[in-house]
Amino acid sequence: MKQLLIYERPMQLNRVAHKDLRIRATQGDFLFASHLNSVPLACSEFARAACHYPIVFAGNSPDAVVPAALLGLRPQQNLMVDEAGQWQADAYVPAFLRRYPFVLAEKDGQEQDFTVCLDAAFKGLVEEGDDGEPLFDADGKDTPLLANALKFLQEYQVHLARTRAFSSKLAKLDLLQLKQVRVQPVGGTEFTLDGFFVVDEQKLRELKGKALQELASSGDLGWIYAHLLSLVNVERLTRRLDNRPVAAAPH
Repeated sequence: MKQLLIYERPMQLNRVAHKDLRIRATQGDFLFASHLNSVPLACSEFARAACHYPIVFAGNSPDAVVPAALLGLRPQQNLMVDEAGQWQADAYVPAFLRRYPFVLAEKDGQEQDFTVCLDAAFKGLVEEGDDGEPLFDADGKDTPLLANALKFLQEYQVHLARTRAFSSKLAKLDLLQLKQVRVQPVGGTEFTLDGFFVVDEQKLRELKGKALQELASSGDLGWIYAHLLSLVNVERLTRRLDNRPVAAAPH
């Protein structure tokens, strides 16, 4: 069973046990994400992601939502990854996927204490020969490859903390509402996409005074409008669905 959506066998990175571990480039190979119809999104990604995907808030209740980019309209289907594992050209790739195979995992549930892990099932991992880039040098220190990965993970963690604060603010202001979207594929049967929240535009317009000022001064208001504008991309995904070959029924 995969953990954290895409990690099959996350293992803690160890300088001694993994001193010979190397990573072979698998540029553009996103088959590991082909089953995901959405991924978590940090607020700092909204401006770029909004050009390509509907941005929604996934969760069971307004006080427990996570911003997410919709990548598909049906369960287990990522419309941005083709059969060869290539991401659709010119489309923004969410940071949640770009950090793979690395990830920061909490130590024994301690929210501020993390350990670096990577997916042992990642096909780009090699332990022998000269194939791939090493994670550690001869002295056991981080190579540039690992140092850059760690920097990316740390920055991503900071953005996630800011994103949680943003989501909490929306819930506190009672701005989130459940949403249903009707999808009508060409020549197909109409179906409903639900189970997510969006910002209620009417309640947003009714905000006044300090609450509105805080949203504007913090930058949250810009993120809200990026989210609202992104919802038209449901139509873009629908067109991708129209062009996706129908999979054969399992025997």
